[in-house]
Amino acid sequence: MTAYFINLLAGYPAWHWLVYLTIGLVQAALFLALAMLSVAVFNWLERKVAARVQDRLGPTRVGGRFGWLQSPADGLKLLCKEDLIPAGADHMLFRLAPYISFCAAFTPYLALPLAPGWVVQPLDTAVFFILAVAGLEIFGVILGGYASNSKWSLYGAMREAAQVVGYEIPLGLCVVTVVLAAGTLDLEQIAEAQRGWFWHWNLVNPFLFVTFWIYMTCATAGSNRAPFDLPEAESEIVAGFMTEYSGFRWSIFFMAEYTAMLLLSLVAAILFAGGWNGPVPVASLLGLTDKNGPLAEWCGHALGACNLIFKGYLGVTFMMWLRWTLPRLRVDQVMATCLKYCVPLACAMLAGTMAWTFLLRGGF
Repeated sequence: MTAYFINLLAGYPAWHWLVYLTIGLVQAALFLALAMLSVAVFNWLERKVAARVQDRLGPTRVGGRFGWLQSPADGLKLLCKEDLIPAGADHMLFRLAPYISFCAAFTPYLALPLAPGWVVQPLDTAVFFILAVAGLEIFGVILGGYASNSKWSLYGAMREAAQVVGYEIPLGLCVVTVVLAAGTLDLEQIAEAQRGWFWHWNLVNPFLFVTFWIYMTCATAGSNRAPFDLPEAESEIVAGFMTEYSGFRWSIFFMAEYTAMLLLSLVAAILFAGGWNGPVPVASLLGLTDKNGPLAEWCGHALGACNLIFKGYLGVTFMMWLRWTLPRLRVDQVMATCLKYCVPLACAMLAGTMAWTFLLRGGF
């Protein structure tokens, strides 16, 4: 579609920028709609998962039997709540911090492929671009904790800074392990290398199977989720860096957390679980390929995108299950898990993958 409009306006070079701008805004709006819809679903799903773990029913009043309107009701309530700012706070930074966190969590979606060619901005180094930009979310947290003029907010911000920076090391090692096995930094090529049935997935590699669980542990800690939710430990520091936030700005931090969870889960699906492929190649079996025309190819890509999003939702559900199953760790236990277990194990899996790739497969 982009190429069609570019060719149409080939005789009017001055309008090329408008075409690119319009298409970019439409694509960004679609991803924003996906993120916002996912946040609403996750808000409802979190309550349902917590209820089932605790042998309850969860929301059943708003929206019928399953309480599916509970999320819109909560959103409307937050919009109607008074948005307070502490008297001694830095007003500009206090207002700016939530938006920095959300922008850092949302921007990497622009380099995330949902299917072959379905990406806003194709990048040869997409995987590291996503991790680098997603790591900027911590700046919004630090600014929010500092600008709140509250010791509890500052404690929570410093905790998250230490936690996120610490767990970025094993997280990056897990990604490097997959990159070593695939031989590329392009997420689309990594996913296409796993095309076909589920035994083509990277999870079949025993070293990458262990790497996947290390990645999910680090992703849970990097998303500030229990049992690694020390920056928001209400039993110790009230609500951490969000103590002084309320109303709409609190909801922005809330959306940034869920958006980051979905992003890391989608990246995990592409790196380890075939991306938009498998476990059964339904699109190929149904003939939804380019051999049967552009419409069939588009339907195959749409089916693959739904497959990838479903895998991302499974990853987020796994993080929710962890939250309501495991007790919160202490600060020293959180850092020990990172430095004593995740980092050495990630290094061992990197060495094992190197041997698997270059020795057992005749790489040398």
